[in-house]
Amino acid sequence: MADWHQVFVYGSLLPGLANHPVAAPYIRGSRQGSVRGQLVDAGNYPALIRVQPAAGRIVQGQWITVCRNGLAALDRLEEFYGLEEWNDYERVWVSDAMLPRQQGWVYVWPSLRGCPLIEGDSWLLYYRSKHTDWQ
Repeated sequence: MADWHQVFVYGSLLPGLANHPVAAPYIRGSRQGSVRGQLVDAGNYPALIRVQPAAGRIVQGQWITVCRNGLAALDRLEEFYGLEEWNDYERVWVSDAMLPRQQGWVYVWPSLRGCPLIEGDSWLLYYRSKHTDWQ
């Protein structure tokens, strides 16, 4: 029996974007959601920076349900090797900003790493504005 995991995706793993094919074979279901944080522009993909709840920043994305192998594939993509390891992204447990009962994993950066903040709450909208040739 497969173990199922909820993962919040907000960037290149969204449908239609470059890394969605990494997750697609493992996705059992998805639905819209949001988490507290702010996006930074790391070039062709974003990173989520966690902010204090009082700051009121929200990031839009999707909750996807993936099996254990899907979570492992996402860990490889995000270069998450485990607790107390050097990771590109950290995998942390969060609640949905609007539906607190919806909980799961999200990949985050602990700091800006010199990347500019994105003012909006959606990587998809920001990406479309950056790449005017994208449909």
